[in-house]
Amino acid sequence: MTTLVVCLDRTDDVGRKTGLRSPVVGWEAVRALVTDVGLADPEDSGVNTLLESLRVAQNLRDENEEVVVAVVSGDHDSMVSADRAVAAQLDDLIADYDPESAVVVTDSAEDERLIPIVESRVRVDSVDRVVVRQARDIESTYYLLKQFLADEELRQTVLVPIGLTMLVFPLLATTVGPAEGAAAITTVIGLFLLYKGFNIDELLARFAHQTRESLYSGQVSVVTYVVAAGLTFVGLFMGALGVSNLGTTPGVVLPATRFAFDSVPWLAMAALTASAGRLLDEVIGEDPVRRSFLNLPFIVVAVGLVIRGFSAYFLEQQGVIEPVVVPAAELGILSNERFVMVAGERLALFVVSAIVVSLVGARVASSLSDATDDRTDADGGADAATGPAAEPFAGQADPERTDGGATADPDSSRDRERDR
Repeated sequence: MTTLVVCLDRTDDVGRKTGLRSPVVGWEAVRALVTDVGLADPEDSGVNTLLESLRVAQNLRDENEEVVVAVVSGDHDSMVSADRAVAAQLDDLIADYDPESAVVVTDSAEDERLIPIVESRVRVDSVDRVVVRQARDIESTYYLLKQFLADEELRQTVLVPIGLTMLVFPLLATTVGPAEGAAAITTVIGLFLLYKGFNIDELLARFAHQTRESLYSGQVSVVTYVVAAGLTFVGLFMGALGVSNLGTTPGVVLPATRFAFDSVPWLAMAALTASAGRLLDEVIGEDPVRRSFLNLPFIVVAVGLVIRGFSAYFLEQQGVIEPVVVPAAELGILSNERFVMVAGERLALFVVSAIVVSLVGARVASSLSDATDDRTDADGGADAATGPAAEPFAGQADPERTDGGATADPDSSRDRERDR
């Protein structure tokens, strides 16, 4: 079994320092190359890599294996030309020596990028990376910094905030004080980290894309979303106005309940408007309307009724709002007396109404969805019946193929005439 011990040099350091062209093949040739590289640059780690290649080859020979040691270099002009040069040299080595496996020796992560090229041509049994003990930490740090600076996104994410901080902090320290400047910069950095952590930039980009697509496609939901936004602002304003009318009320439970009581009708109308626009888009579209869009308006109304009922119950218990009074009325033979609805009765009415609305919504959504499915199935059946797949059955006669059997078998027809 022939094993190829190949020393990889992607940037052609050996060729630039010695003037030799690769590949360099053979024990004596590589050992002479060690001397040439060492005389040209004694501090180069490539000397250690060449010695490691010779050591690996010697160990394999001691185990009675046939070994071919070689040095393969790339090109320093560009990475693409370097990789292609290495691939061509490997093809020549494999064609000349026909190795069954290879042992790769490198001295940097840059050279290790050539390993897939070797693996695509011969089986790689081992990868031996030579790291000089005195320069291990320095080399690793340098490589990481080089990779970091080569990534544009990382530079913009890390280096730009650090640079802005170093520029802004002296200005803030001289104008408002070191403590205030540090607090302001820390706040900005915290907001930036939250902005990146929650992927707000991607959410904004997705929202802008959806808005642009909606405007270009003429969807009804664009208008209803704007109306819903206006109703939302009105609801928030009405809730804040209701809280301000409470005066100086201790605690936060009562103001929060008042805010919910006054804002929920407007917020429910906003959600109902938005869902109605989305439902209209589904109805106008070509695809069948999904059940979730049919049921959404009823769910919005039911949730609004429940929140309104519970907030009214707590506010009436605290004496903030008055009970509901049904005045007396006479309509012909029907008449009723004045009726006062207490907090519990009001809550029960709202809860029951919410349950009824949700059940009605589920029933309507189920009925409309089933009707849509039936219509889709009927259309599909008609298309299938009239489509090209509607072939005649095996037992039916094909007029173009039978025509009485005369065309299909003329000899049998003549035999019957002769018998008669």
